[in-house]
Amino acid sequence: MVAPGSDVLDRAARAGALSRLRAATADNPLDILIVGGGVVGCGSALDAAQRGLDVGLIERRDLAAGTSSRSSRLAHGGLRYLEQREFSLVHEALTERGLLLDRLAPHLVRPVPFLFPVTHRGWERPYVGFGIQMYDLLSRLGAYGGTMQRPRTLSAKAVRAIAPGINPDAMVGAVRFNDAQIDDARHTLAVARTAVAHGASIATRAAAVDMIREDGRVVGVVVRDELTEETFEVRARSVLAAAGVWTDDLLKMADAGGDHAVRQSKGIHLVIPRTAFRSTSALIARTPTSVLFLLPWGQHWLVGTTDTDYEGDRDEPRIDEADVQYLLEEVNRWLAQPIGRDDVIGMYSGLRPLLSSGADKDGTAQMSREHAVLHPAPGLVMIAGGKYTTYRVMAADAVDAAVAARAELVHDIVAESRTDELPLVGAAGFAAAWASRERTAKVAGLPVGTIEHLLRRHGDRVRDVLDLVANDRSLAEPIHPEAPYLMAEAVVAVSREGALGLVDVLARRTRVALETRDGGARVAQRVGEVLAGQLGWNDDRLAKEVEHVQRRSEALQPVPGGGQEQHLLDHDPLEPTEADLAGPLPLEPPAP
Repeated sequence: MVAPGSDVLDRAARAGALSRLRAATADNPLDILIVGGGVVGCGSALDAAQRGLDVGLIERRDLAAGTSSRSSRLAHGGLRYLEQREFSLVHEALTERGLLLDRLAPHLVRPVPFLFPVTHRGWERPYVGFGIQMYDLLSRLGAYGGTMQRPRTLSAKAVRAIAPGINPDAMVGAVRFNDAQIDDARHTLAVARTAVAHGASIATRAAAVDMIREDGRVVGVVVRDELTEETFEVRARSVLAAAGVWTDDLLKMADAGGDHAVRQSKGIHLVIPRTAFRSTSALIARTPTSVLFLLPWGQHWLVGTTDTDYEGDRDEPRIDEADVQYLLEEVNRWLAQPIGRDDVIGMYSGLRPLLSSGADKDGTAQMSREHAVLHPAPGLVMIAGGKYTTYRVMAADAVDAAVAARAELVHDIVAESRTDELPLVGAAGFAAAWASRERTAKVAGLPVGTIEHLLRRHGDRVRDVLDLVANDRSLAEPIHPEAPYLMAEAVVAVSREGALGLVDVLARRTRVALETRDGGARVAQRVGEVLAGQLGWNDDRLAKEVEHVQRRSEALQPVPGGGQEQHLLDHDPLEPTEADLAGPLPLEPPAP
């Protein structure tokens, strides 16, 4: 197994990765070449590298540029899948949730209390309560994640104490339970950096433009460096495609034919001020076509989501005004003070890669999130479907399949996956760093809240940010006056975290582009000037980067019509008094 080394992702690391990829010839192939830099692709790179394999990964844009930065930011089991009787899927996801909380990424994942409102007296409370009780029990059938508080049923009075902003006429009580929230883009980054530390070669802005086939077998990929437009061949014993909603494109590239592997489901989210809803708990409720989430996210709430078929631009999925109005109508059912279009600070849209089948004609909301490993051609393995929380299981299954395909040519022993034992970058020293945060704040001359913000994003790598601030106090200034991210974090984004453009910094390494009304456009020039030297930009390149941010901000505005297709929690939730609790959840289901 490769001994862990540097986890830095910068221009030099990218150049080194490209050099290794170019050197992967027919006489010296990679063991596995992964196409796709989302969480499953990065997870596969980590899994393969941890087993001692020679692995490379290419990504056309940026790490987590697609679905893996546009989720509901939940690490969860999928409560609604219980009604579909997908118990094994829920248990698997809850086990992974526990691993993320307890071992793999405690700095990026944390428990969040939820309210599930009950709207009818009588049968509904025990029915909902039994389902959530089962959800909780499934989370405890394992060694991880069993430390969350038990679910409780709440009276209407208790609900109003927890969420004064809820519409009292909309519910007669609620069930309170805990799930977990994850910083998806930064988690994907942490997975990638951990993979690099274990020897993986990761190159972003490197696109797969063709498959190399010999005697009917896929033996490599033609790659184009998107920064220089140079093309070159990369040979590998197995090619593993983890391309999400771009899976069908790679099927065509490999001339594998067949039906579509994935179906695109669009989910949009709105960003509204934290003051719009007074509550110390998140909210989950049914809608006619999906599930409504009202999720705390630093100074904001995230309102989501839709679950509808989509065809169109996959790089920046469009948001229709009908999508926005649908979410506003659904969330206003629960708010004592309704919100309007002017309350929306930002919005984003992502595409879920659902497994395509003949049984999905009733709509994407009914489709399973289970994943499948496909073998469309010799030498080519594809992983499709799944959900963010189970990325590690998906990655292990995909690498198992790629190793099996590789074994057809090379007969040796490959270690089993042990990524369940491997803390991600930032995790190992997080508990100690969190315990000493007040002392760190005093030494750094920064508010404790700022240190907590940094720890929840960088974990034990917070020193990378604080050292920059110590050397240049101007880097302690916020990137944007409406957002909490420091300018030093922008510098770390390009010097250690693989960001190659302003959008990488403003949309994924930080969330300035999503959490400010201007989408980061007003600060793009200033941030670009700070980063230009690190990235080797001249004035022309800087102007193009600034223009890209401005165009993206405009593109995120919804189009008229159309069919209806952070930090984390910054304070401890208030607990209801025992007098307000309606009693423990039933252990038996209600009578039919």
